[in-house]
Amino acid sequence: MQSIYPNPQQNAAAGIVSHPGQKKNTVLGIAGLVLVALALRPSLVSVGPVLPLISQTFHLSHTTASLLTAIPDLLMGLMALPTPWLAHRLGRDKLIIIAMFILSVSTVARAFSPNPFVLLLTTAGVGTGIAVTGALLSGFIKSSYANRAVLVMGVYTTALCIGSTIPAFLTAPIASLTGSWRFATGIYALLCFIGMIAWYVLSRHHKNVNTANVQLSKHVSLPWRNLSAWKIAIFFACNNLLFYALLAWLPLMFLEAGKPGASANSILGYLTSALIVGTPAVSALSRSHDRRIWLACCSLLTLAGILMIAFLPSVFPEFVVFFTSLGLAGTFTLGMTLPLDNTNSPAETNAWTAFTLLIGYLIAATGPLCVGILRDLTGSFSSSYFLLISVSVIMLLLSFTLKPPAQKSMERTAWK
Repeated sequence: MQSIYPNPQQNAAAGIVSHPGQKKNTVLGIAGLVLVALALRPSLVSVGPVLPLISQTFHLSHTTASLLTAIPDLLMGLMALPTPWLAHRLGRDKLIIIAMFILSVSTVARAFSPNPFVLLLTTAGVGTGIAVTGALLSGFIKSSYANRAVLVMGVYTTALCIGSTIPAFLTAPIASLTGSWRFATGIYALLCFIGMIAWYVLSRHHKNVNTANVQLSKHVSLPWRNLSAWKIAIFFACNNLLFYALLAWLPLMFLEAGKPGASANSILGYLTSALIVGTPAVSALSRSHDRRIWLACCSLLTLAGILMIAFLPSVFPEFVVFFTSLGLAGTFTLGMTLPLDNTNSPAETNAWTAFTLLIGYLIAATGPLCVGILRDLTGSFSSSYFLLISVSVIMLLLSFTLKPPAQKSMERTAWK
């Protein structure tokens, strides 16, 4: 794969910076990236398996409990805009270290929360650390691995998926073994601390090139008036709304359907483990510039899975959850490539990506919240299933409209 910007002058103009000594530090850079990525999801995912215990401790309603997932989701959208400015002021590496420190401290503090207010406040700290770090790592990949961005992005997203799967499988057993949800969720602060140290070591070996400064010098406005950008953002929002709603409530949904507690909690692992398979597989298979057929197939798989969870929860539930997550993995992976497919420069891609994250995560944050509210109002998850089914249908219908501009095909060929 070769960069579409073949010389340093074009790379600099496009916002792609080559680091001196980059080849020597490639292994160290990827190792640091992986260690940070592994730490970005456990503090979020670990809540789901022990949510009944947390709710029992603080006497939370379903609506309030949903905020433990909705708040980080909301911040992942809101922080997409100020993070480049913060990186411009503080430096990318320093800001990542600060964000990882906030994530680590907030994870521990949440585990020792004395009341619901502190629980939600520390959850906001968790969301801030995840949001800021995640926004900066994409820029790090683009600036440090311009000629291998797709490969390194695949490594990064796979590490995110592994970091989601570990707590999904282990949190409930740890809580059962220790008799404490606090220890079972707080222990993941160790991964955050390791990630922070890894990035500190990495920053000492890599010159801290402030990519945000380069990008701000070639500013492109957010595409508020572009219909294609809105369709991409809403498609991305549908995907994440479904995923985070299931992440927050899937164990309780299966408990309500009559599955034993241990089985209901472990089923969350099938939701996250499928991401490890689906993310790289769909990326490899979707080689055509027009991705609508894959977008539609993955959307249809997601819809079929949610219908099965809603109406036939006792029929091969682990199998159904796994393949539902494969569909979600595909729509997420392809959804993240759509800004690239529809833009003509890195600066424009950055603007479209920021817009997609902003709109997408703000809408997605309503998913866990709405499911919790409906559960409180109706006394069951039945109405929540219809909400998730409706969102799946919207995502499927949108998939047929996401044809990229024809002029992007030549540029895409240059990347292959």
